Amino acid sequence: MKKMKFILETMGREEEIPFEMRRMVNAGYTGRDQERVRHHIEELKKEGVPAPESTPTAYEMITQLVYFDQEIEVVSDRTSGEAEYVLLCTEDEVYVGVGSDHTDRELESVSIIKSKQVCPNVMSNRLWRLKEVREDWDQILLRSWTGDEKGKKQLYQEAPLAAMMTPEDLMEFIKNRLDDRNLSGMMIFSGTIPILTGNFLYGSFFEAELFNPRTRRRLNFYYQVQVLHYLRG
Repeated sequence: MKKMKFILETMGREEEIPFEMRRMVNAGYTGRDQERVRHHIEELKKEGVPAPESTPTAYEMITQLVYFDQEIEVVSDRTSGEAEYVLLCTEDEVYVGVGSDHTDRELESVSIIKSKQVCPNVMSNRLWRLKEVREDWDQILLRSWTGDEKGKKQLYQEAPLAAMMTPEDLMEFIKNRLDDRNLSGMMIFSGTIPILTGNFLYGSFFEAELFNPRTRRRLNFYYQVQVLHYLRG
């Protein structure tokens, strides 16, 4: 068990809550319109990314590799973030956060799962209760920005959560894949939305958020990306 603490934003107040993570899974190809997902897979194949055997997909992740830091280290200069909603499941509640499945795009052409396992997941330390935002779910916006060391930032992803599998469908999909069918202690990264730029951007900065237009509430975070290159020769 990896023991964590989060700030829960609930009913106009904040409170600290514990979460014991037993397992972490990164989902993929979780668009609600699976025909568009298949079209996206064909586009990725042209970039050398192998097609999955079926969609949606799920990848086992190392539980220690979830960061809340404002800087991460990577081993390649061709990595990029992916904005995702994150579900934290307990026996009694499901919480929602926002995160990034940071991915090594060079390694992705060889192995999708290794391209994810070589980089950390990153997320905010603030959460919502799913049941408190479920009514607004499809209108909530998921978006991200990327930037460079000069501070230049541009919108990279933006779509309503209506474009993705519902949290209930996602949890059912993961539950059916688990050996013990037990979601308690699971952290589930949802899979991402299309990028707006047409191609991956390998910036040194990544920011993502969930934004509820009706209530104006948001969850967000950002981090710097540091490529390891301090040894000479």
